[in-house]
Amino acid sequence: MTDPGEVRASDAEREAVVEQLRVASVEGRLTLAELMDRTEAAYSAATHADLVVLVQDLPSGAVPAPAPAPAREGVKRRWFVGVMGDSKRRGTWRIDQELGAVAVMGDVLLDLREAEVRTDAVDIVAVSVMGDVKIIVPDGVNVDLEGIAVMGDKKVDVLQAAPGMNVPTVRVRAYAVMGDVKVIGDAQAKPVKRGISAWREHWRRLHGEDWRELGRRMRYDGRELNRLVREDVRELNRQVRDDVRELHRQIRDEHRDLRRGY
Repeated sequence: MTDPGEVRASDAEREAVVEQLRVASVEGRLTLAELMDRTEAAYSAATHADLVVLVQDLPSGAVPAPAPAPAREGVKRRWFVGVMGDSKRRGTWRIDQELGAVAVMGDVLLDLREAEVRTDAVDIVAVSVMGDVKIIVPDGVNVDLEGIAVMGDKKVDVLQAAPGMNVPTVRVRAYAVMGDVKVIGDAQAKPVKRGISAWREHWRRLHGEDWRELGRRMRYDGRELNRLVREDVRELNRQVRDDVRELHRQIRDEHRDLRRGY
């Protein structure tokens, strides 16, 4: 009888898991990078077991969502401004409204990879006047960049997801005057340091439920390698000592023969 976990996954089942992941992200359970990692894994999943591991730490049924916070009157966009200076936002932070970035002879950096995105899409207005606005996103997200560049530059350097994948969207309206607005992906940015829980999930997704056994095997192999290296070093030292003794013996014999010859 076929193991239920080994049953081949269908396209509809993959899409259902992707939707569950999207909802989990909006609820603040996943960062944008985690959402992209799991979404890509879901689309490449071959069996039910591959899909289950992606959502096993998420609620399986409908969970009442907390009541949304009351909207703040007159506040629709969160601004990051750098005027002859720098403004940077990275690490873990929450995105629950539209964003704005203004750089005037300065730099603004927005790193969205570890952000908890509570909206269906991220909407950013980026203004650069003789400055730089850089937005870092996980590779694979859908980036929609539009706007105007006057004696400046606006560009996207992000690895695109495969066609047909339901991935998060980052919309950027850029206005660059003698400045730059850039949206770059993981491959072009400094890697994000994974926390221990993220690394565990990453290993589990790559190696399945036997990741702990894999870790034990790696530790055993490491100890065995160290033992073999120590034995090789000891044997090499013995050979060196024997060679040095033999060399000294030959030198003494040659010196003795020379003395006898005189």
